[in-house]
Amino acid sequence: MRVLCAFPEAMPSSNSRPPSCLAPVALFLALLLHLFLSSQAGDRRPLRVDRAPGLKEKTLILLDVSTKNPIRTVNENFLSLQLDPSIIHDGWLDFLSSKRLVTLARGLSPAFLRFGGKRTDFLQFQNLRNPAKSRGGPGPDYYLKNYEDDIVRSDVALDKQKGCKIAQHPDVMLELQREKAAQMHLVLLKEQFSNTYSNLILTARSLDKLYNFADCSGLHLIFALNALRRNPNNSWNSSSALSLLKYSASKKYNISWELGNEPNNYRTMRGRAVNGSQLGKDYIQLKSLLQPIRIYSRASLYGPNIGRPRKNVIALLDGFMKVAGSTVDAVTWQHCYIDGRVVKVMDFLKTRLLDTLSDQIRKIQKVVNTYTPGKKIWLEGVVTTSAGGTNNLSDSYAAGFLWLNTLGMLANQGIDVVIRHSFFDHGYNHLVDQNFNPLPDYWLSLLYKRLIGPKVLAVHVAGLQRKPRPGRVIRDKLRIYAHCTNHHNHNYVRGSITLFIINLHRSRKKIKLAGTLRDKLVHQYLLQPYGQEGLKSKSVQLNGQPLVMVDDGTLPELKPRPLRAGRTLVIPPVTMGFYVVKNVNALACRYR
Repeated sequence: MRVLCAFPEAMPSSNSRPPSCLAPVALFLALLLHLFLSSQAGDRRPLRVDRAPGLKEKTLILLDVSTKNPIRTVNENFLSLQLDPSIIHDGWLDFLSSKRLVTLARGLSPAFLRFGGKRTDFLQFQNLRNPAKSRGGPGPDYYLKNYEDDIVRSDVALDKQKGCKIAQHPDVMLELQREKAAQMHLVLLKEQFSNTYSNLILTARSLDKLYNFADCSGLHLIFALNALRRNPNNSWNSSSALSLLKYSASKKYNISWELGNEPNNYRTMRGRAVNGSQLGKDYIQLKSLLQPIRIYSRASLYGPNIGRPRKNVIALLDGFMKVAGSTVDAVTWQHCYIDGRVVKVMDFLKTRLLDTLSDQIRKIQKVVNTYTPGKKIWLEGVVTTSAGGTNNLSDSYAAGFLWLNTLGMLANQGIDVVIRHSFFDHGYNHLVDQNFNPLPDYWLSLLYKRLIGPKVLAVHVAGLQRKPRPGRVIRDKLRIYAHCTNHHNHNYVRGSITLFIINLHRSRKKIKLAGTLRDKLVHQYLLQPYGQEGLKSKSVQLNGQPLVMVDDGTLPELKPRPLRAGRTLVIPPVTMGFYVVKNVNALACRYR
């Protein structure tokens, strides 16, 4: 194409009109610029969408969901919880009967409650009734003595209650406990960084309180037994475990069991390694202890709770599965995303970090399916940051992107249960702080529990993915997952579908529902940070309204924002949200 134009040597005056050929030149240059920018950015619309001539394009993304059959069905208790045994050390176990804590835990039921963590293998059971005589702490000063006497008196008051035991602790008592916990936190951090741990005594009274909390909250307790008590020949010493089993059986406590925590770290923790074959024999020994106890003869057994599947860990799992793969009801492992000592807020937005979990899942599945095809796999003790987490980051809104993506990715890849470390107290990865206030990840988990059912659906998207280039990995900053809506949620009829969407882009994204979702009513639950801290905020808002517990200690009503049928979903930048598509009548969702 040639454009000819004769320009004058000088413009005659400011009132002179420009040459008539400038208009086509400008149009031609604009066309060239458009083609250049398109080639640099890549084609963002791989599937062509026909539009009426002259209609301005408003939607980049078309979304549909397969509704005939689910691609996966996960456990009803898919999102579950963990408590670390450190709550014995710092005294918070005495406060698990708090009405507010029980209310918060009950909001996330049904779920498993795993009692385990770094100090599992330093836990010893003693059938003592008076906790004040066996409790460790800073020292026998006047205030601490009164504090312990108050705990004993509250224990007596709880014993007089029938059924679920709930307490109202005075503010002064809670303040003293926070002071004690702050002192013990420094001790626990020192143990963590030095990798040397002191023994913990679990009394009968403490076990009663732990089980009461789980039972009152509608959670099923999984107790991780100490696996580091060893005989001279390196076999497991089960004497303390047997005492605990007999006591639990006498109280008719409905408990599932596990043995040890991250056995791949035993050499660094105690200088005594346990290989996979020996660990498998230990599990067979535990199974033989459970068999004669009538209440536990059919109790579930989980393990081996290995750490990140590196080469030596995979070898341990391989040896374990070869010996005891058929003994456990589910194979368990742990995952941590970030080194907590060097974390920054922008780390939580990195798609490369979000995708690290996928490779670990495949490694675990490969070993498990080699020996016991179809065996359930659980991710136990998932945390965003190591070393107990980072204050003002691990407990902020920003950490929710990792948590929500973990839930979506695990369900899509067939992991049956994910256990969040920790529900309360331990470090900064918890869901509830020491003032018994829910943190952003709690509200995210509550929405997930209320809206997401166990059936996973396939998502089909047009206009999202760029064309792949040689040697370049395309990582989605817009992540969309779909499930059947929780059938226990009576606000929605069976056949409804819930989408949850993560937008890591710094711009808003528009999504047009197509196919089976076209022209359906949608309820939006958009979760955003609340306050001036932005991504570092520890408070959140739902559809523009701040989320806080009601003054009487109950959970607030989670109100959706109804969207007009056929309306385009506008996803704000760097946010998370749930979208219930009503009355889809999805065949996969109409039946359990």
